[in-house]
Amino acid sequence: MDGVPAADPGSGRAPNPSVLAGRLSALVGGPKAKINAVVIDAETRRPLYELRADRPATPASTTKLATSVAALASVGPAHRITTQVVRGTGGGIVLVGGGDPTVTALPPRSGAEHPLYASLLDLARQTAAALKTSGVSQVRVDYDVSAYQGPRTAAGWKPNYLPDGEVAPVTALTVDEGRVSPSDPTKKTRVSDPAASAAEQFALLLAKEGIRAKAGRRTVAREGAARLGAVQSPPMSALVEHLLTDSDNDVAEAVARQVAIKLGRPATFADAAQAVRQVLARLGVAEGVAVNDGSGLSPRNQISPIALARIVSLAAGEKHPELRSAITGLPIAGFSGTLSPPRYTVAASRAGAGTVRAKTGTLAGVSTLAGLAYDADGRLLAFAFMAGDGKGPVDPGKLDQLAAAVAGCGCG
Repeated sequence: MDGVPAADPGSGRAPNPSVLAGRLSALVGGPKAKINAVVIDAETRRPLYELRADRPATPASTTKLATSVAALASVGPAHRITTQVVRGTGGGIVLVGGGDPTVTALPPRSGAEHPLYASLLDLARQTAAALKTSGVSQVRVDYDVSAYQGPRTAAGWKPNYLPDGEVAPVTALTVDEGRVSPSDPTKKTRVSDPAASAAEQFALLLAKEGIRAKAGRRTVAREGAARLGAVQSPPMSALVEHLLTDSDNDVAEAVARQVAIKLGRPATFADAAQAVRQVLARLGVAEGVAVNDGSGLSPRNQISPIALARIVSLAAGEKHPELRSAITGLPIAGFSGTLSPPRYTVAASRAGAGTVRAKTGTLAGVSTLAGLAYDADGRLLAFAFMAGDGKGPVDPGKLDQLAAAVAGCGCG
């Protein structure tokens, strides 16, 4: 990550605000359009276009920008989350979750697009070897999820999110994001108790390594208990890139909780949200940010367009190289992640293909887009477009057109 340079603000002049406003206003569709919007110069943060720019709106998954920047600024881009096994009591061992939902029970795949996740198979091999060395051939696999506290769903989450597989119940011990069929990306169904399922999977893997094992109960590992094995997540920089590119709700919630833990708060939804805001305040970009989760699934979240644009500008600047992966993780219009085709492939938005990098957000009746673009004069601009009030249909294509107009503007 350190080899990626800071975004160059560009050699071009900032656009003429009145010319830019003319182009964007024509696309917005009049004063009654349910769109809040802003475009700012990424280097100076000077507003160039404002339409209810300081009015908070439902951010949906653009919330992940706030989560990501707070995590990179607090725990740092090199931070990894540890999942470990320690000795338990009464013939038990304890599988201890640290909050990494990307731990995988799948065999490693060559040429995988995602970073190399922590392997439950590797952890089972380490644990089995340690047990055999000490002459143990039979164990009970208990599990510890005490790294997280509080409810497993956030304020405002809709009842269908879990059954529809939008996210798994949020717990400190999860394997393959709690997916019932992790090898089949078309199946989104999640297990109802990710931690208990993880313990069952681990017992089966131990059995394959020659240790007779059965899944046990929830417990809290003794302080100072001997470690039998440990695996680590990819670095925070890679987790952030992944959660932004693919809009991964499970990883976003895990990352938000790492901020709470770093700040000495309980790892709950409420404390994670407050910790994220605390870090953003330290960075000077907390104004206009009020959230209940790390992913943006809660329709109760409220962020203003100007707040999103400032967060993006901060991450793009030279003063905070530790935030770089919040920019490199943004989907590229027409090419990657949630901005893959068919987005930016139609005539009205094609000018933004390859030049717009932005985070998408979608909830019922809400569509958002926040990110960066070099305009036609080579000036780096940050923008946020937030459409809908949650009550009627919205067209994400309209936001793509607005971003493409920013990229295509030779409005110096």
